[in-house]
Amino acid sequence: MVRLSAIQLCSSPNVSENLAAITTELALLTPADEHIVVLPECCLFFGAADQGQLSLAIQTNESAELVNGLAALAVKFHVYLVAGTIPLITAAGDKFTNSCCVFSPLGQLISQYDKIHLFDVEVADNEKNYLESKYTQAGKALKLADTPSIRLGLSVCYDLRFPELYRQLRNQGADIICVPSAFTCVTGAAHWQALLQARAIENQVYIIAAGQTGKHANGRKTWGHSMIISPWGEILSCQPSGQGSVSASFDRAELESIRASMPVSKHNQFTTELISYE
Repeated sequence: MVRLSAIQLCSSPNVSENLAAITTELALLTPADEHIVVLPECCLFFGAADQGQLSLAIQTNESAELVNGLAALAVKFHVYLVAGTIPLITAAGDKFTNSCCVFSPLGQLISQYDKIHLFDVEVADNEKNYLESKYTQAGKALKLADTPSIRLGLSVCYDLRFPELYRQLRNQGADIICVPSAFTCVTGAAHWQALLQARAIENQVYIIAAGQTGKHANGRKTWGHSMIISPWGEILSCQPSGQGSVSASFDRAELESIRASMPVSKHNQFTTELISYE
C-alpha cells in the first residue's frame, strides 16, 4: 500500500523550531511500506523579511544544514519526503532558489525543483504586496521524482495558477502532483480549493497540497487547508487550520479506471504540433 500525507505547519524564522515541529508530526503518521509525505513551502524558515531567506541561504551554503536536516528525517521515519521548499544560494550568490527537495527513505536527494513562477503581486491583506523576484531566482525546468510505485510531479504554490505546467507534468507521466504552498488568506479563501480540484480533474492525478497556516512572526497570515484530492476531484482529507496532517491511500486501480473511462490525454487536441495561428 502507498500512503500519501501532507503536513501543515505554522513555520517561524527558526530552523530548529521548525525541524522539531516537523519531527512531531512525522512521528504521529501511520507507517507504511511506501509513504510519500509533503511539507509546506518555506517549511524550515518563514515569517521574516524576504531578505532573511537570502541570509539563511548564504549562511547554510557550506554546512548544508537545511538539506542534511531534512534528509535525516526521511531516514528516521522511512518516508519519501517532499520537503516543501528551502532557500538555496545561486552560483552568483546574490539570490536564492526556492527549492523543493525530495528525499528517499535512505536520505538520498532524488530530485530538486526550483519554483518557476514567482509571486510578484498586490494583495488586499496586511502585506499589501509581494515581490519574490527581488531575492529569488526563478527555476527553468520541470522536475519529477520516482518512487518504486509512483511518479511525482513537483510544483510550488503560485505555480498552481499555471495549468500549462501541470499538463506538462502529466504528459511526463505524473501520477501525483505535489503542491507545497504558503497561500495568503485572501487568495486562499477565494481560489485555493477550486484551483487544486481543477488541476486534479483536468490532469487525472492525485494532488497532495501542504500549506502554511495561521499568523506568522512578521504578521503574515496563511490559509492552511492542506488537502489530498483524488483524480476525480474528490477531497479525500483536509486540515482547515492549525498544525497537523492529512493522509489518504493511493489507489492505482482507481487512477487507471478514471483515465481509461475518460481518456483526456488522448483526446487533447492542443499539442504543439496541432496549434496553428492564422
